[in-house]
Amino acid sequence: MQATESLARGPLTSPGARELETSNHLLGDRAALDAAWERNGYWFFRDVLDHGAVARLRAVYMQLLGEYGVADPADPQARYTGASLEGFPLRMDPLSKRKAWQPFVREPAIHAFFRRLLEDEPFWIPTVEYRATPPAADRARSRLDFVHQDGFYNKGIPFRICWIPLAGIDEDVGGLILGEGLHRGPILHDTKQPPLYPIPEGAVPAERWRRATYWPGDVLLMDLNTPHTGLANHSDRFRLSMDIRVMGANENPPMVGRLIAVEPQIVGLEGDDGRGGRFIVDQATYCRGLDGKQVPLADVGKHFHVGDEVILAARDGRATIMRPIH
Repeated sequence: MQATESLARGPLTSPGARELETSNHLLGDRAALDAAWERNGYWFFRDVLDHGAVARLRAVYMQLLGEYGVADPADPQARYTGASLEGFPLRMDPLSKRKAWQPFVREPAIHAFFRRLLEDEPFWIPTVEYRATPPAADRARSRLDFVHQDGFYNKGIPFRICWIPLAGIDEDVGGLILGEGLHRGPILHDTKQPPLYPIPEGAVPAERWRRATYWPGDVLLMDLNTPHTGLANHSDRFRLSMDIRVMGANENPPMVGRLIAVEPQIVGLEGDDGRGGRFIVDQATYCRGLDGKQVPLADVGKHFHVGDEVILAARDGRATIMRPIH
């Protein structure tokens, strides 16, 4: 892990290391955008998201940090006050319950950018991570938090991962790092290690890691099979970001709705957009719990209940994935 850690800590300054390739100049050129995606497994855009919209979302985060006393809501640096983090919702659950992502994606300027990029109406999959990552307490550990490929856990949903920094994120603060060009190769997760099936250490070659210093207005979109992770925060500030999943409305998006039946190997769904039905759930279905772990088929009835909000993708009457909305 030594070479990987060295690159992860300093890809902007280490000899031979490379930053993420920007794609601003490709906007409006579908063929060039598609070629860059096929080659790299991502698009990285500088300063394309409306600053006002980003600031309004950031203010929601800062209000919550202020309520817990861990940062001053008025501090533009979001510096950690040193207050106890016991009880602090590291997964920002209050924002999940508020569905804080919805007002952001409905902002006209945000909608217009993604409409232009996708050349389609954006369909937002409500799989959202609100991250307010405090400074790491243990700085002797690897900075790679949990290397993974989203596609492994989301069979049948061809989304694009959309990661949005809400404040400046430099090398010390960490941010997102990805393995360039590995999205068309084999899935790296170890299928012999349930329930998280981790990617083995060193599976991503050190020379493939890419990152940048991120700023409000930037956005990074990745292929669902691009390996990536967050980097441990070695600063005195909170790392503020949101990641969500998006795809075109005409790209066969998954169903989002409430369960109306949970039976042995059968679930019924009433979708928000009128789609739904009854679907077989079997060993080939990836049923994912709130903790990201795969739920054994025999335990589906313990984890999913009538009335639960879920995301469900299906093929030929069989669910390929079912996961709760959080």
